Amino acid sequence: MNTYQVNTDGYYGAFGGAEVPEILRHNLHELTTRYREILSEPAFEQEYRELLHDYVGRPSPLYHARRLSARYKATIYLKREDLNHTGSHKINNALGQVLLARRLGKTRIIAETGAGQHGVATATACALLGLPCHIYMGSTDVERQHVNVERMRMLGATVHPVSSGSSTLTDAVDAAFADYCGHAADTFYVVGSAVGPHPYPALVAELQSVISAEIREQLMQKIGRNYPDFLVACIGGGSNAMGTMYHYLSENRTRLLLAEAAGYGIASGQHAATLSVGKPATLHGAHTLVIQDSAGHPLEPYSLSAGLDYPGIGPLPAHLVSTGRAEVLAVTDVQAVAAARELTLLEGIIPALESAHALAALPLMQLKPTDVVVLTVSGRGDKDLGTYLAYPQ
Repeated sequence: MNTYQVNTDGYYGAFGGAEVPEILRHNLHELTTRYREILSEPAFEQEYRELLHDYVGRPSPLYHARRLSARYKATIYLKREDLNHTGSHKINNALGQVLLARRLGKTRIIAETGAGQHGVATATACALLGLPCHIYMGSTDVERQHVNVERMRMLGATVHPVSSGSSTLTDAVDAAFADYCGHAADTFYVVGSAVGPHPYPALVAELQSVISAEIREQLMQKIGRNYPDFLVACIGGGSNAMGTMYHYLSENRTRLLLAEAAGYGIASGQHAATLSVGKPATLHGAHTLVIQDSAGHPLEPYSLSAGLDYPGIGPLPAHLVSTGRAEVLAVTDVQAVAAARELTLLEGIIPALESAHALAALPLMQLKPTDVVVLTVSGRGDKDLGTYLAYPQ
């Protein structure tokens, strides 16, 4: 039976690996050989779990959205990652990785961010643990996520705007890797999504798996069984999606739905729908699916959502889709904004624009009255209010 776990070479099926400059190989080898050992140490586990409970506010609620359920004639539960400290799921991973970095003796933290939520989460963890923090962010995203930039700075982080390429998430990742190559001895790179070279995709998925572990327990309490008929999550790189689905990968009674950013529509060419149109290639140290031009070069992605604006995808979701285990729904900007407004009016919850893509999957699904759906609201919408207000009604 396929357990969908990473193999010893860092691959999920045909996707994964670690193609990095020689200067980073020692760091990645050390991380690969030690992270599972450290994560399973009783002292580490106790500290991490106590912080998740007392600092982050876990477990996050599994909320029965009754009016949304009535609209779509099914039973819909929302996994409320938007209620975590810092406002998204990103804190689960950032806190775990910064604790891990401290155990490895690293004294400097770097990270990339698109929507700013991972940057805020990393800056928060660094402030908590007293480590210097450097955040790379595309200059386009610095402008459209100004509030999160100021939050990072208030938390003591140095924000580095990146103006190359499309000045978005892809370019921020490039700049962060360049920094990592130049400071490999003392620096730990807190990767924000389930992407990049091994062991990062596995590490991020494992740290985020607290989401699916809680879903299992909470569903059992609410409906008397620990699995839903559908799990739905938005996906850019894959952190919240893989965290939502981690304990259900081999649970064939549950269908896995990934909602990705179709921007202006796939036919327009202005989108970030990697799982729909991407082809195998190497990006940021891993063999995965990448949106490419006819010559095989990565294309600049587009999404109204800064957090989904990435031309690649994590190797695990690429494997899940290629094997048919997960299904993909491509959601346009228009559909995502409409879904955000719908949730706000029906349930009084303003979702992040990323999460709105998952919500927009609901009208695209063929649901039955007996279906139980769990959908992860990966972040809150405070950061996107300007975009929502400016978007045509």
